[in-house]
Amino acid sequence: MSLFIEYHLIQNFAPSNLNRDDTGAPKDALFGGHRRARVSSQCFKRAIRLQVASTGAIAADDQSIRTKKLLQLLVQQLKALGRDDEAQVQQRAVQALGAAKLKVDDEGKTEYLLFLGAREITALAGLIHQHWDALAVGPAADDKAKRSKKEAKAELPKEVRDGVTRLLDGGKALDVALFGRMLADLPEANQHAACQVAHAISTHRVEREFDYFTAVDDLGSAEETGAGMIGQVEFNSATFYRYAALDAHKLLANLQGDRDLALTGINAFTQAMARAIPSGKQNSFAAHNPPQFAGVVLRHASPFNLANAFERPVWPDRQRSLTAQSVLALATQERQLAAAYGDARDAWAALDLTGAWPQDLGEQPGSLDGLCAWLAQQLDARLPPAATTGA
Repeated sequence: MSLFIEYHLIQNFAPSNLNRDDTGAPKDALFGGHRRARVSSQCFKRAIRLQVASTGAIAADDQSIRTKKLLQLLVQQLKALGRDDEAQVQQRAVQALGAAKLKVDDEGKTEYLLFLGAREITALAGLIHQHWDALAVGPAADDKAKRSKKEAKAELPKEVRDGVTRLLDGGKALDVALFGRMLADLPEANQHAACQVAHAISTHRVEREFDYFTAVDDLGSAEETGAGMIGQVEFNSATFYRYAALDAHKLLANLQGDRDLALTGINAFTQAMARAIPSGKQNSFAAHNPPQFAGVVLRHASPFNLANAFERPVWPDRQRSLTAQSVLALATQERQLAAAYGDARDAWAALDLTGAWPQDLGEQPGSLDGLCAWLAQQLDARLPPAATTGA
């Protein structure tokens, strides 16, 4: 039976520019015929990844890195293994990457960003170290002959070609397991994401605003008038609806059946969903505003995005805040969908600072830690037990 964990957050940000487009303006979107503020899913996912890493909740071996500088990482690890000759280390690392059809340019970077688990990088360095002599033959790293990726791979020893393909298995890296990856040149190393994150959109219509600013030259003389610099920054302020859906069984599979890591990872993800805030223009705006509402629901049939609660925008009301009105609209949408499509939810819990969430719609822990503890208890009863090995 499927088990989906949904996250529904209402978060009001003070004036800010958390996620910019190519002109430097806050991202937006049309929804329900009205202009809405928007923060992209990619932006929030990066903030979540960095938040999880910063807490130390997940061991370094269970984390990952997104980079074009894989060659430098391999060189560092090979030197730590006692391979001191820079030219030889570079040559063998480039050859091994060729086994994965990953070419390295003249600056030592791969053609595109790679999303790899720490264990995968360590295993790749270990493979090069193990087959050091076998990799001594073949073209040098500075060979400028134009060879296709297929030709470069064919020149390598079979044990290296097979080994690289085998070790790129996700490495039980939590963020790779959560958000997935695609390697166009090595589709067997692709990983389907266990978690889907929606673009955050404002529950109400927004208009862009402009901050015209001037800066004074501290060393300007009395004769020098005017500003040393002038400019403008676009910003907005909005109450956002944020949504994510996590397939618990898919996460467990991506983590190679490691139940403890899955439970630890879900707890870290839940904490980060509430605490992670994008870093865009924060030195200018300091919009450190945690969510006013964080709801978690378990479903079995299929996940429900409740964004249509705001197809008709929430409007300002003197008697009730935008966040409270948004929470109430969210609850109404949940009840409507449950009635129309069958009550597919298993359990609801919500951390509500607005007082608008109905008391009869699930449990209401009084803190984020309480919400995480509730979710851990629910999952412990629903996920399959950890595999045991016989004597």
